Amino acid sequence: MSEISDLDMEDALQIDIVSDVVCPWCIVGFKQLEKAIEQTGVTAAVKWHPFELNPEMPAEGENLREHIMRKYGSTEEQSQSARDRLTEIGRELGFDFNFTDDMRMVNTFEAHQLLHWAAHEGKEHPLKMALFEAYFAKRLNLNDKTVLADVAESVGLDRAEALNVLEDNRYADAVRQEETFWTQNGIQGVPAVVFERRHLITGAQGVDNYTAIIRQLMDGEAA
Repeated sequence: MSEISDLDMEDALQIDIVSDVVCPWCIVGFKQLEKAIEQTGVTAAVKWHPFELNPEMPAEGENLREHIMRKYGSTEEQSQSARDRLTEIGRELGFDFNFTDDMRMVNTFEAHQLLHWAAHEGKEHPLKMALFEAYFAKRLNLNDKTVLADVAESVGLDRAEALNVLEDNRYADAVRQEETFWTQNGIQGVPAVVFERRHLITGAQGVDNYTAIIRQLMDGEAA
């Protein structure tokens, strides 16, 4: 039976994932990886790491479609086609993308601070999943402290303490340092998945490819 845990268990397959909670391919890649973990029956210890797609994004954010078209030079038709494709892929993986024309891209630095705190509380993974759902399925503003505190509470974290964490920015320096570590080590796009702290795989690779990678690693450990 497969298992995904926040704990760094000695016998578990160690998986570090660098990602952002407003990155659609990050949740697609994880859902593919999750299915691969289920298919192989391996026990995996997943650790999430921060990456900001748009660190300079102002507090008010930007219309998501306009942002994507400006950033990548895509047309409105290409943007809609990408949304349709993601929605279908998400449906196949059991994740609901609920894109609308008024969705906004937002800064995620505070969300990453909250995740850093949640890791100390043993709730990093459920909070990460809840934040993906809050943004892509419920279209909530992940740069709003009250929204973030509500999401934290939904996975069993203390809401008042979540607000305190966001108000006093106690983990801001730690998050910046971690972001810097990954970018200085060559991570320029996400998702970036590191198996056993030495095998880097970038992009959403698909269930079959992740399954093959895990089996190769398992065979290597058994040899």
